[in-house]
Amino acid sequence: MGVGNELKSDDGVGPFIIRKLIDEGIENDKILLINAETVPENFTGKIRKENPSHVIIVDACLMNCEPGEIRIVDKNDFANIGISTHSMSLSYFVKYLEKDTDFKVIFVGIEPETMDWGEKLTPKVETAAYEFIKLIKGIVL
Repeated sequence: MGVGNELKSDDGVGPFIIRKLIDEGIENDKILLINAETVPENFTGKIRKENPSHVIIVDACLMNCEPGEIRIVDKNDFANIGISTHSMSLSYFVKYLEKDTDFKVIFVGIEPETMDWGEKLTPKVETAAYEFIKLIKGIVL
């Protein structure tokens, strides 16, 4: 699941990754790709219906790292980091997804360089996005 605002530069890294994975045709009956943009809560029903083994959420995340750095973020650390622009707190979203389910939620943060208005990722974040895409493809293909 890619989360973020594609009109705010690096904040759109999650949706960018999902679009590229869809374009490369890796979605199949075992892999569901969701471009949640700024409303991941709109997809809770779909996720619960699919009952996946894992949900990977990727989003721009202020972690005091170098731009483009990728980290798995512990859900207990959500209060200590800045997560991109969406309507529902991701900590509540993750708690809701995990309630009464057996799947594991993994949150992947990518440090943005800027989240100013703009429709393109900065070069460092775009490079990180392609690295993450390569990693995902290596796992699922």
